[in-house]
Amino acid sequence: MNKVVVGIVSLLLVASCSEKKVKDDSLITSSVDLIVNEGDSLVIEEESFEPVRIEIDETFDDFIYNFTSDKTLQIERINFPLAYYNNGENTTIEESDWLHDDLFTANEYYTLLFDKEDDFELIGDTSLTAVQVEWIYLKELMMRKYFFMKNRGEWRLDSLDYRPIMNREKESFIDFFAEFTVDSTYQASRIADPLIFVTADPDDDFSVLQTSLDLNQWYAFKPDLPKDKLSNIDYGQQNRLNSNKKILTLKGISNGFLNILYFRRKSKDSPWLLYKFEDVSI
Repeated sequence: MNKVVVGIVSLLLVASCSEKKVKDDSLITSSVDLIVNEGDSLVIEEESFEPVRIEIDETFDDFIYNFTSDKTLQIERINFPLAYYNNGENTTIEESDWLHDDLFTANEYYTLLFDKEDDFELIGDTSLTAVQVEWIYLKELMMRKYFFMKNRGEWRLDSLDYRPIMNREKESFIDFFAEFTVDSTYQASRIADPLIFVTADPDDDFSVLQTSLDLNQWYAFKPDLPKDKLSNIDYGQQNRLNSNKKILTLKGISNGFLNILYFRRKSKDSPWLLYKFEDVSI
């Protein structure tokens, strides 16, 4: 009889230790081992419960990672039938027709667009209640936008929009960047001389070094740039089509990669130039 008691206590201790292995921002599946005494033997039965989701709505970045990686959560967090404006046609998408969308999380990094550095602070803002995720198709000059709303503490996908990028400028940033990424001769003509270069100090994890690069050094240090489309998360930052400054952030997904490209032009009739490059990856 004492051996049976010891066995039960051991099982409970194992269950207790297992419960401590909890990771924030993840799905936690709970189960309880039920111990039934049938005569002289113990029968262990497992009873499963629904997954418990913890702290996935604190920031939008926390939510979107879970939304894209968890198929069940994605379905739960979409307002079906989903309103969909498709290039001039108002329609809806039913739950039965929805295909899982991993957005940009299947890639090694995603991109963000800003007009000014002060707007970097919007990333991680816990007070946001509306955010749009965008795909900008460089060749087609089209944009696909996902409208997310936070209601009663939960982020939900509320609607989709797919339409042309309205642009009548001589050379918009999108026009420029589409050419910049695929034509090396064109790219060389749009690099400032000298190009400001900021990188992490190898001798001090909390400091950066600022120097400059010539054209050959740029090609040695530059990241692989997206050629077909840009992603963007609109947290509420200014992002005007006619802006004379654009900051393109390339942010790694769970790999510490972080490059920032700074572009500007003197006026809307002047050419765009890359004038500053930061590589502060960790």
